[in-house]
Amino acid sequence: MIYCDRFAYKPQIKTLPEFPDFDEEKIYEKVLVGFIQMEKEDEENPKYFETKLVKSLKWAAKKNETQHIILHSFAHLSLSKAEPQITKDLFDAVEERLKNTAYQCNQTPFGYFLDIDVKAPGRSAARIFKSF
Repeated sequence: MIYCDRFAYKPQIKTLPEFPDFDEEKIYEKVLVGFIQMEKEDEENPKYFETKLVKSLKWAAKKNETQHIILHSFAHLSLSKAEPQITKDLFDAVEERLKNTAYQCNQTPFGYFLDIDVKAPGRSAARIFKSF
């Protein structure tokens, strides 16, 4: 997770044709971005992973004094990947849970490589790693 003073993206290469097309660029300010990877073994108990993820995101957002969270799939760097639809379902469930508890939440386009622009402050709470 990285707290960003500014986080922007532009879709570049679609890698999963079964997901919707996106071409819109987005810019957000003062957001926590979760760079999230769901692994193959997480498919066994997605509800557990969902609960842990929501708690971690809320904790990190509170540490960084923001109510806005961005969910970004970062699985392309892993050797162990969950099925894309299971990961997308997780993102949708986490987004809904966050919105139901007074957080603003958005997702980056799923199934894309993106040009990303990150401006993050140089403090320890702005960069948090969590594994479940």
